[in-house]
Amino acid sequence: MSYSSDPRAARSREAILTAARELLIGEGPGAITHQRVAQQAGVGRATVYRHWTRPEDLLLDVMSGADLPHFKDPDGPLRPWLHRNLRAMADELAEPAVAAVALTLMQAAIWDDQIAERRDASTQNVADRLGAAVSAAMEQGELDTTADAREITAMLIGPIVYRTAMQRGLVSDELIARLINGIGTWHD
Repeated sequence: MSYSSDPRAARSREAILTAARELLIGEGPGAITHQRVAQQAGVGRATVYRHWTRPEDLLLDVMSGADLPHFKDPDGPLRPWLHRNLRAMADELAEPAVAAVALTLMQAAIWDDQIAERRDASTQNVADRLGAAVSAAMEQGELDTTADAREITAMLIGPIVYRTAMQRGLVSDELIARLINGIGTWHD
């Protein structure tokens, strides 16, 4: 029986991922060590090493294991939809553990090509979602903009990451409204 189809390996892998998620949420990314995850999962440290040789890889799998809910399935007018999604993102980033993970992954991507590839895929996913929503709003005459999806993503999300993760401040609804208003000309 191959390692990848072994039901025991699949169970231990899922137990490890669940334990790592719990530690991440409860204590932040510093808690994601082979020893701590093994204790939490009730498996041996060698089992964790067998699945992930580096803690960074385990952290990445925990982070990428769930599809980010933000900017999915646009509904209704674009402006309130954007506001709801940006508000949810800002509220999540206001949590110290979430901010720490985001900054840790950004920093790790500077030196690690594999982490950078995952970061790039995640940011492209958000840009694609925002781009589709903006295109639909432009077709419906709700918005005029010359910015492309990546620029709009940076214009909307960059200031929120900076405000929450770098300044450790809260993002007001007024700031979110200013960011949304800044991506183009709105037609009500």
